[in-house]
Amino acid sequence: MTRREAARLIGATAGGMLLPVDALRAQAKTESVAMLTRAIPSTGEKLPVIGLGTWQAFDVDLTPDNRRQLGDVLSLFFKLGGRVIDTSPMYGHAEEAIGELTVALGIQDKIFLRAKKIDLMQVHNLVDVQTQLATLREWKSQGRIRYLGITHYEAGAFVDMEKIMRSEKLDFVQINYSLMEREAEERLLPLAQERGVAVIVNRPFGGGDLFSRTRAKPLPDWAAEFDCHSWAQFFLKWIVANSAVTCAIPATNKPRHLEDNMRGGIGRLPDAKMRQRMVELVSSP
Repeated sequence: MTRREAARLIGATAGGMLLPVDALRAQAKTESVAMLTRAIPSTGEKLPVIGLGTWQAFDVDLTPDNRRQLGDVLSLFFKLGGRVIDTSPMYGHAEEAIGELTVALGIQDKIFLRAKKIDLMQVHNLVDVQTQLATLREWKSQGRIRYLGITHYEAGAFVDMEKIMRSEKLDFVQINYSLMEREAEERLLPLAQERGVAVIVNRPFGGGDLFSRTRAKPLPDWAAEFDCHSWAQFFLKWIVANSAVTCAIPATNKPRHLEDNMRGGIGRLPDAKMRQRMVELVSSP
């Protein structure tokens, strides 16, 4: 089930905050948007808690229609306080598309991404990790990159990630964490705080399965207690309410979904008791 189909089934509650793209542009220009930020432990530099993933969403040829739509996504992302964009050579055309569009929009030097000096380079899925980390350390000492880290998208890799986090000095780790995939809470997230490592969260919607799981459930009235107005915001606020998380990177190529996601980093966050209530709601039949 796609996110659009899930939203249609959920009904007006989840869709009520979604505005026409032109209205979003006007709102972004006039509204003071206070995106929450978290500090990178190794330096204290602050990043917005909601970023942008590009896997699949930006892996397209830049036809005129795609260029216009993805340009709207990136423009809104920046205007609503976004900075962190995750991409990889493994993501097909995504890296090329992001590079070309950010240059066209004039924001290439204002985002946390690859530029003349790469902000963050991570060993993707732990591939040849020791060799790659040695190279990244050398590049960091040469000033070619600012931060280094490791990534994976499966909980099955957490044992290996924990070993590396304990033996190596890292700036970042990127891991899967969501209301459906909570394994990172057991050891990795506490370890990241202990070791002073920033955490980027991928798969914040459980690969989209969270929308399927909640398709027959109305958004609870008590979600308003932490400024939540859609299921996407519900899932994201649960993640970023964990103080070990630096930034979550939901992927989208839809301007309306982008705006919805960004609201997940604005306003109040659920406390520990509320987060448990959220888990119980999503886990129930």
